[in-house]
Order: sequence, then structure tokens, then C-alpha cells
Amino acid sequence: MKFLKCLALVVTVISFSAGSPLAAQDREAARKEGKAFANQQQGRARANASTQPDAARVPGYTSNPAEADYADNPERIEGDARAAARSHEGMKAIKDSNARRAKFEIDEIKAVTARSNSINEDPLAYTSGMEIGGAEGRCVPLPPSPGSPGRYTATCNSGVALEETNESCSIYLNVRVEQRTQYHYLCSDISPYQFGGVPSCEIFNANGCRRAGIRPGPCLQWGGNREQDRYCVEPGEPYVEMSCSAPVAGETPYATSSENIIQENQNDAACRTFAEDADCEQTAETCSDSDPVTRIINGVPVTKPCWAWERAYQCNARRAANDCEELDNNPACQLLREDCLSEDNPCSTTEWVYDCPLPDTQGSGSQYICDGDVYCIDGSCETIEREANDEFKDAAVALHAMDDARGQFDPDTLTLFKGERETCGSKVFGVLNCCKGKGFPLIPGISLLVALGCDTQEILLHQRDANGLCAYVGSYCSKKILGICITKKKAYCCFTSKLSRILQEQGRAQLPKPWTRAKDEQCNGFTIEEFAQLDLSRMNFSEIYSEFTDAARLPDELEAANDIQQKIQNFYERSGP
Repeated sequence: MKFLKCLALVVTVISFSAGSPLAAQDREAARKEGKAFANQQQGRARANASTQPDAARVPGYTSNPAEADYADNPERIEGDARAAARSHEGMKAIKDSNARRAKFEIDEIKAVTARSNSINEDPLAYTSGMEIGGAEGRCVPLPPSPGSPGRYTATCNSGVALEETNESCSIYLNVRVEQRTQYHYLCSDISPYQFGGVPSCEIFNANGCRRAGIRPGPCLQWGGNREQDRYCVEPGEPYVEMSCSAPVAGETPYATSSENIIQENQNDAACRTFAEDADCEQTAETCSDSDPVTRIINGVPVTKPCWAWERAYQCNARRAANDCEELDNNPACQLLREDCLSEDNPCSTTEWVYDCPLPDTQGSGSQYICDGDVYCIDGSCETIEREANDEFKDAAVALHAMDDARGQFDPDTLTLFKGERETCGSKVFGVLNCCKGKGFPLIPGISLLVALGCDTQEILLHQRDANGLCAYVGSYCSKKILGICITKKKAYCCFTSKLSRILQEQGRAQLPKPWTRAKDEQCNGFTIEEFAQLDLSRMNFSEIYSEFTDAARLPDELEAANDIQQKIQNFYERSGP
């Protein structure tokens, strides 16, 4: 109840206040004050609208901004952007990131996982045991496995590379026409203020005036008896007409005139980056805007044969380069050495030489998993265990080595296993390589490679090396630009057989007799004394074992075992249990 009474009192007070004359007076005062303020602001707005704009009052205002030219020629934006990109740190970071991005080859992973998956899907098909009857052990062929028959020499490069780029920029002709008052004076080169009272021309020369012409000076002596027959016997010094762009103090012009002054200059700001770069060379300049040749500028027709030009540059940008990431990340590859290609100190470009296994290829023969051969006679079964014997392959290699030595003996030099020097060229950090050779698939289409710049002899070297007939000696720089190695020559020693190559590679390590410099190596053979020192038993001939064993045509062991088992079974059938 007490609360209701208080509430009624508050409502009464509010009602009284709202309806009182005092409140009405307050509202009227507020309206008047607002109207006065609005009138005041309206007057200020009108004054500002009619006042001449003051550039100084606008923050950042300029009457001639650098971007103004883009309004008339928006195509310039792209050219200027390309020019600025060369020196922009963000652009450099993007290009370097793309050049050094890791590249992943998945073919090898796919080959291994595919083989594993096929076994995992049905493992019992490859590991099932013997038949209950004990007829024979089973040998089940495994899925084809990628093999690694031998190793090869792989190379990569690190250091400084030159990136050749073709750049272009635009040059624009800026033309201005100004109307200026010209002041014309007469002067004399010899007798100032004499015979006519003209001043010396030196006064006007000092004020930057130009000579506009010559007029005759006053006559010094007249001839003739009558006025109409008068003629000048002795003409005076001719006057020089001077035209000045500003009044000359102390002198009175004989005439004034208005003259249109045409001023022009080439805006080559977009090309300055390339022009000032010592690694850029201008290759061409062509007119890109000549229509129309006559244009109206400030009401004055101006004729120019060309109003804009396109300029082309060929630039060489130095950048850090490295294409060794794939070899570095391959645990199967071993770093053998590093050679300086550029032959400078410190070395700007280095070739890294790796020893790698040959890429996985499908094996020549099938692989089997066997339970073991089981033979049962009179109810007693035995499993025949076999041990591999590698004496045959070693004997086959030795016999072939002696046969090659007999065929490759040079009676003139008394040497064995002489090779043939071969070279091929490639860019240091280039994509096209005409002689990748061993470890890489043979590139089809010799005519295509020749069209791309490869020499026929280089392609034949690629094929010989891919077939395992060549040993890599080393590389050397064959062309430099601005002190940077651009192309290199790879030197090889090629032989008539794989066996000869293996004997040279591993025999030189035993003697020791290393290869000489890549520029100088002539692939000489072993002397009789050197060959006698070689220990063939210490050499690894695994790369050519399969060639010799396949040539032997040994009988299939599993087939022979089945034949024996069948004969035993036939014996039981004839004789009974």
C-alpha cells in the first residue's frame, strides 16, 4: 500500500511537469537555438562553396600526381609493374620460393606399395604349405619386384645462376604548349650606339636571347643627284635582330609578339630500372603510338611522327640456385666429391657428384616363395634343402674378362681396355640435358632432341651411357657470362662392353690410377704390368652376373624336381604300396 501511494505521487508530479507552461517555454527555446545553429552552419557552407579551393588545406594534395598519366594510358600500369617487380623484395621471395620448392616423385613409392598391397590382399596364396598327400612342395611366383641392377653416377649443381629474362617497358612523349611574350631588339656586333644608336649584341647574349635575323644598317653615304635617284654608296654595319623571352633591363624593344613555345620530353621512368642495370642490354625499340601524328594540345596543333615507344631488354639476374635437393634426400645415394665448375676462388658454381643405385625396374626373371621340395618314399617324407652356389658366376666373369682382354689388347701401346673419350654439353641449371645417360630412360625421338638443340653425337653418347658402356669422368665449364658458368661439358670414357667399363672403374681404384682432369682425360687403357696387379676377386660384378648366368641356360631347377617327383610317383603306381 505504501508503495502504491509513492507511485501515484510520482505520476502526479510528472503529469504536472509535462503540462506546465515552463516546459513549453523550454521546448520553444530549444527550437530557436537549433534554428540559429542551422542558419549559422548554412552560411559557412555557402561561404566555403563560393571560396576558391585552397590546395594547401587538403592533406596530401598535389597538382601533378605521379599516377595522373595512367588515366590517359592505363596500359602503362602493367609495364611499370613488371619493371618495379625486379627490385621488389616480395616478388623476389615469391620467385625464389617457386624455384626452390621441393619436388616429390611418387612413381617409385607407387611401385613398392602396389607390390606390397597385392601380397597383403591374399597372403595365404604366397605362403600356403605343402599338399596333405606329400606329393611335392609348392613354389608360388611373387608379384614382379623392381630390381636395382648396378649403380650410376648422378650430378647436381649449386651456386650462382643467371636467369635470362626478356623485359619490356614503355616510353611516352610529354608535350606542353605555352604562350609567351617575345621581346624584339636591334643590336650591333661592331659599333654599338653609333650610326643609329643600337646597343651591343653582347648585352642580349648575356640575357639568353636568340638571334632572329639580320637587317640592313643605316646608309653612311648616299649617291645620286635627285631624291628619286638616290642610292647608298656606303652601307653601314647590318643590325642583328634579337628575340628575348623577357625584357632586357635598360633597353627598349622595337616590337613585341606572342609566340607558342612547344616543350617536349620523353618520360622514360619505366625503363630506367633496366637502363641503369649493368646486367640488362637493350635489344629493340619500336614505335607503339603514332595515330594520329598531329594532335591538338592547348589549342595548338602539334605534329610528331611517334608519341610512344616500346623498348625491349634482355636481362641476366643473379640468383642463388641449387638442384641437389632430390639427391640430398635420397639415402641410397652417396656423395663422392665436389668439383668447382667455375674455376674461381671462391668457387661460384659447384658440381656435386653422387653414386646412386639404378632406378627400380622390373626384374628379368620371376621370384618365388617355396615350401621346400618334399620327397616321400615308403611313407617316409624328407624335405630337400638347397644352398646357393655362386662359384659359377665368378668363373663366368673371369672367363669373359680374359676373353675381353685378348680382344682389346692394343699391340701398338701394349695396353688393355682402352676407352674412347666422349663429351656432351648441358646448361648448368637448365631443364634440357642431352646426355643424362645411365640411370635415366632412353629419350625417344632423336630428331626432336636435335631440334631442341642437342647434337646427334651427344644423343648417341646418352644411349651408350644408358646401356652401361660409359664411365663418368667429370665436368668443366664451357661457357661463362658475366663471370658466371652457364653451360658445362661432361666428359665420359666409353668402352665396348660393360665388363670393360667395370674393370676400368674398379681397377683404377685398386692401383690407384684416378681419372685426370675432365678437360684432359684421354681414356687410356691398363698396361700389362697394371693389369697384372688387379685382383678380380675384390671387384663387384653383380651388374653383369645375370647376363652371364642367363647365357648359360641352366635347366630349370623346379622343373627338374617335379620330374623326379613324378618318377617316384610312377614307381609307387607300378609297384604298389
